[in-house]
Amino acid sequence: MYKEDEITVSQKLPRQPKNSQDHRWRFWATVPIYPYSKRRTIRKEILKDTIWTFDQLQGIFYVVVPIRMTIIKLKSGGLLVYAPVAPTPECIRLVQELVAHHGDVKYIILPTISGLEHKYVVGPFARKFPQATVYVAPKQWSFPVDLPLSWLGFPGKRTKVLPQDSSQTPFSDEFDYAILGDIDLRLGQFAEVAFLHKRSQTLLVTDSIVSIPAKPPEIVEQDLYPLLFHARDSAIEAISDTQGNRLRGWHRICLFAMYFRSSVLDIPSIGKTVTDAVRSPNKSTQAYWGLYPFQWQVNWEEAFYTLRSDGRLLVAPILQTLILNRAPKETLAWADAIALWNFTQIIPCHFDAPISTTPQEFRQAFSFLESNIANSPRFPKADLQTLKNIDALLYKPGIIPPPKI
Repeated sequence: MYKEDEITVSQKLPRQPKNSQDHRWRFWATVPIYPYSKRRTIRKEILKDTIWTFDQLQGIFYVVVPIRMTIIKLKSGGLLVYAPVAPTPECIRLVQELVAHHGDVKYIILPTISGLEHKYVVGPFARKFPQATVYVAPKQWSFPVDLPLSWLGFPGKRTKVLPQDSSQTPFSDEFDYAILGDIDLRLGQFAEVAFLHKRSQTLLVTDSIVSIPAKPPEIVEQDLYPLLFHARDSAIEAISDTQGNRLRGWHRICLFAMYFRSSVLDIPSIGKTVTDAVRSPNKSTQAYWGLYPFQWQVNWEEAFYTLRSDGRLLVAPILQTLILNRAPKETLAWADAIALWNFTQIIPCHFDAPISTTPQEFRQAFSFLESNIANSPRFPKADLQTLKNIDALLYKPGIIPPPKI
């Protein structure tokens, strides 16, 4: 299944140059996740002269996935930005190239209230485009103290809250949107705003829907180390760049990202982990001094293909188990409303994009919330067990409300 051919230098994908100031993100310490202060950006044209995506990378312990901004050209001229990413010099230059041909950034949309990886870049991004109006999802919050938007870095005089009625916005002739909100988690709330670009029949979502590609996305292959780090079967195995290792590493990263700990992942004892670290040929700081506390079972690939399900739309297990099951009626009403729209593709903020689909397939992804099938999840129960344990750990002492399904 995995080709083990060694990849020659000429075949390797481009790496970040030694002088990578173009990728510098100076506010990385606000949310200190990989790749920290260096964020490469890849721009892709999805629909000629109309829709572009901007992919960057984010992760923890080398579990890296794309994070995506989408820009759409307005019929009247100018640009709308959905879910900004880190405004590195490279990113802003790529946006300014669009501005030169298609007009100013007019609107910047923050479609979530709880996703720090989306939220903390909006203020710095908006400052690069002082003529743009910022629209944010309703009921923004901060922890541990709820602060005004201007204190969170949003430009005070040009930041507005998205009204419940999408017809009350200056871009209503081109966009509909639907707000999934008021999911009370006690420590905060969850919300997401899905946007429909009517002219291109494109649905924009943040975290609610993903599709997992069989191969690592291009932005992930710009930094091969996370793929190769997770491709190993033990700490004493050398980090080696082969096509098979790139693929193996991506599949394991997906299992980590979706389940935290899949049922096919064992955790060795502390003694074995330390002993293997001492024997490891990878003792650099980059390799966590040889520590590699993972041991995959022989059938682990089956878990990936079950999760991926041929690239179908899915709601991430984390959302299913910890968030959306707190508001099944509200979530289903939101999905029902969106299923009435006319769209042929979805651009999520993570994993694959664009995804060719139908409104019916979108709605089907949320069927796990329906009471008649709630006890028959698409994901194996064993793979969901770690998330179920976290769920119980939080709701039994009253930290978060109990699930409603």
